[in-house]
Amino acid sequence: MPTTSPAHTADLVVFGGTGDLSMRKLLPALYHSDRDGRLSPETRVIAMSRGGLTDADFRGKVDAEVRDRVPVDDPAVWQRFLGRLRHVSVDVGGADASGWEALARLLAEDEQRDRVYYLASPPRTFGPFCRELREAGLVTPRSRVVLEKPLGHDLPSAQRINDEVGAIFDEHQIFRIDHYLGKETVQNLLVLRFANAFLEPIWNSLWIDHVQITAAETVGTPGRRGYYDHAGALRDMVQNHLLQLLTLTAMEPPARNDREAIRDEKVKVLQALRPIAGTEVERFTVRGQYTEADGMPGYLDEPASTPPTEASRRVETFTAIRAEIKNWRWAGVPFYLRTGKRMPYRRSEIVVQFKDVPHSIFPGGGPNRLVLRLQPEEGIELHIMAKEPGAGEVTLKPVPLSLNFGTTFTARVPEAYERLLTDVLAGNPTLFMRRDEVEAAWRWIDPILSAWESSSDLPEPYPAGTTGPAGAHELLGRSGRAWHEEEEEL
Repeated sequence: MPTTSPAHTADLVVFGGTGDLSMRKLLPALYHSDRDGRLSPETRVIAMSRGGLTDADFRGKVDAEVRDRVPVDDPAVWQRFLGRLRHVSVDVGGADASGWEALARLLAEDEQRDRVYYLASPPRTFGPFCRELREAGLVTPRSRVVLEKPLGHDLPSAQRINDEVGAIFDEHQIFRIDHYLGKETVQNLLVLRFANAFLEPIWNSLWIDHVQITAAETVGTPGRRGYYDHAGALRDMVQNHLLQLLTLTAMEPPARNDREAIRDEKVKVLQALRPIAGTEVERFTVRGQYTEADGMPGYLDEPASTPPTEASRRVETFTAIRAEIKNWRWAGVPFYLRTGKRMPYRRSEIVVQFKDVPHSIFPGGGPNRLVLRLQPEEGIELHIMAKEPGAGEVTLKPVPLSLNFGTTFTARVPEAYERLLTDVLAGNPTLFMRRDEVEAAWRWIDPILSAWESSSDLPEPYPAGTTGPAGAHELLGRSGRAWHEEEEEL
């Protein structure tokens, strides 16, 4: 994996700079980077919005809304960070060009500086923003653009966005961000595989029974039904986050650790995914929607500005998929992908279930399991069988060999956006998605979406606070398997 780059001087221009993503994630991440010495003294953060704010207004807003989200143990560092902040009012799509002129004057103070345009806005704005940026003469060979997910809602819309942005920026200037790739455990997955000799020989179908990839959330969708009705769990989580984790788990060792070799291998995994289409969708996928339980509202009862519609009744808040990779390494090994809202726990993890020993001489044993936890506490656990202390008959018990990043390393574990922002400021695209990668993911997802949308069946209900609909458990149960947490309870 790439090492942390030295601080690069750049102007980071955030379109949607006063919005929720900026205030909750981007500005706290940038403050931490400043506090840890990863921002050069000259780097500026320029927020763009329609708010009509002055620099002082924006700094006051950040001081009021962001300061409580970060540990300000040195007021001088906080004031230094606030001093980096600027604000420019721009009406994208409007007739008034004065905002673009103001941004041009600000950037002209140092035209040799790298320019990073971060689009923290809906994907429908990506093309218009880039076009107006070019018309204002603000795209240079040293410019980069960062696109937040979701990148479209299907393959044609993703291709359209890629075409629009690609008409302004070259591919090497486009950084499609997925914050899961900035998590410490995700990066350690490749280190674990390719910097340690003991795992790679058994990282294949001869030794691995199956893989589970889970992203479970306890929260529902209060206030977000307008968005979620048209997104759903498959678009919102599987197409990007879970498929990214699958590619890193399943990819072949790259020939070298450079910017494109890792991304090349990830694309090969997506291209090797066995298509799920037609009648197979019902067999290999499950979709669900949470209902009221234990005082928690159902999806249709969540607070929202508009009443539920037919789209609300049909959207999935949970999905589970059995995927297969058609290549020599993974032939016959199922990859189970699962994500859901209103689950009993908040957990994102990759579970690699090894096959049982060929012949056990001890009763009560079980297979080994490698668990890579992304949240809430990042770490790695290798579950092995050990003898319980005591005289008499040998009794086996699974015990974990555990690596917890928070307790093992004295340094603070950076948030995902910190790492990704550091890389984009340095121009390192390794942890960002390439165009062919995004489109290969949609190419696999679209037939599932099409089958669901043409079906008269509604998502299977599951009570809020439970582990999902019965169909998700049957998906594994048909082959004698169970979800990780169910096996832990046995």
